[in-house]
Amino acid sequence: MRALAATFLLVSLMVTGCAAASPATTPTESTAPSSSAEQHSRLDPAGIEQIKKSKMARFDMTSGKLTKESVGLGDGTSQAPDVLIKEGLMELTIEAPTGLISAKTDRLRLNGMNKGPDFREVTFFLTAESFEDFTALIRDGVDRYGIPGESAEGWIESMSGRPEDEGDFSLAPGTATGLQVQYDIRYDGAKDVQVIIVHVHPV
Repeated sequence: MRALAATFLLVSLMVTGCAAASPATTPTESTAPSSSAEQHSRLDPAGIEQIKKSKMARFDMTSGKLTKESVGLGDGTSQAPDVLIKEGLMELTIEAPTGLISAKTDRLRLNGMNKGPDFREVTFFLTAESFEDFTALIRDGVDRYGIPGESAEGWIESMSGRPEDEGDFSLAPGTATGLQVQYDIRYDGAKDVQVIIVHVHPV
C-alpha cells in the first residue's frame, strides 16, 4: 500500500513539474515581433528621438508611396520635421515595391506640402570626400536604381579632366525599384565634401 502511495505521489510530482515547466518557453515565443511593421520608423517626436539614438531608420514604400499615417503623423500634416544626425551617420532603408533603397546619411527630409495622406517626396543626402568616391556613388545609383548610365558617365567624363571645378547636374530618375530615385549632383572641387541630394518619389 505504501509502495502504491509513493508511486502515486511520484507520478503527481512529475505531472506537476511538467506543467510548471511548460509556460517557461511561452514568453520567448510570444515576445517575437508579430510583423515587420513593428520595425518601421515613426516621425512623431518620440520616433525621431529613437532614430537619432539608434541611428537607424526604416520606412515602408512597398505600396509605391509613403503614407503619413504609417509614420505616426496625421493626414493634415504638411511637413514632417527633418531628421539630422549631428555625429556619425544613420542607416536608412526604404522598402520599395521591388527591392530596397538604402544609404548611410546624416540627414533625412520628407516633403508633405499638402493636406493629403501621402508624402510627395523622401529626400536624403550622400557625401564623399574625393572625386573618385563621388563617382563611385553615382555609378552605384546607376547599378542599383536604374539611373540612366549614359548621362551619368557623360557627367563623370566631363568632370574627370577638371575635378577642381564646379559641376552641378540633375540625373534622370531610375525606376528599377518601382519608385523614382533621382540624383541631384552638387559638386564643387574647392570644397572638402561633395554632396548628392537623393529624391525618392512615387512612380
